[in-house]
Amino acid sequence: MSTFAIVPEGPFSLDEAANFGFGPQMARPTPSGGTMALAFTLDGYQRQAGVFVRQSGDRLDCELFGDADPDTARRQVQRVLSVDHSGTAWSAVGTRDPVIAALQADLPGLRPVLFYSPYEAAAWSILSQRRNRAQAAGMRKRLSAEYGATFQLPDGPLEAFPTPEALLTVTAFPGMELQRIARLHGVAEAALEGRLDAADLAVMNPEDALEQLQRIAGIGPMYAGLILLRATGVTDVKTLTEPRLAGYIEHFYGLDHRPALAELERIAEPWRPFRTWAGVLIRVAGDRLGLPVASSGF
Repeated sequence: MSTFAIVPEGPFSLDEAANFGFGPQMARPTPSGGTMALAFTLDGYQRQAGVFVRQSGDRLDCELFGDADPDTARRQVQRVLSVDHSGTAWSAVGTRDPVIAALQADLPGLRPVLFYSPYEAAAWSILSQRRNRAQAAGMRKRLSAEYGATFQLPDGPLEAFPTPEALLTVTAFPGMELQRIARLHGVAEAALEGRLDAADLAVMNPEDALEQLQRIAGIGPMYAGLILLRATGVTDVKTLTEPRLAGYIEHFYGLDHRPALAELERIAEPWRPFRTWAGVLIRVAGDRLGLPVASSGF
């Protein structure tokens, strides 16, 4: 075991991160005060790591489990927790938009929590198709326990998803159709071919990145958007067509109508260069209020 520290720039709350909860993160252990347990396939997709994070004031103290390179693990944890960007610059969005300022105050230190990698987001996309999130999370947990790696972290064991090479060895699995297994193999092959690298996707033109992702069997427009927005670390790719967002904006901005795309574009202009983060903030706030807007499935 080795350790490393991360000092986020600007406001950050590990409690908010641990309670973020979407996709496979619903299967994480119940968060305890100021800690968060992570287990993941390391960038490069050759091995896995476990990381236990504690917040102490403005510092995140991280224990690394396994034989992963500490610098690689640290950079990945920074991306996953969105502490690789300036929180001060994010707070400045609130000075231009009082609605965002109010939501930032209601959810202090909240930043988007990402999938561990585009590879794991793509695999989740395949696992979650035509399943509810709890079922998909359970399937992911069982698959990770058998073909991945389990780390004994301070608050208990946590499974890391299989590496692409290990995923390619899966030929049958209880409750999983052969077509789903074949599509998971396609995700694994894309990862090994370098088509699911977070840094590469983040700097691509968004339209090109989405097109590339949709070349993977089973990844349509919705899931391609999920991978790009929730796994690469982009901060300013627009999320305006996300199914819940227009209804939530109607509520928080006190509109008497559901805004169309042109109006959403105008409202989002002051959010630059954090339009992705602002969309996530509004989504989280609306979800926690239980606003009656149809679910996107993310």
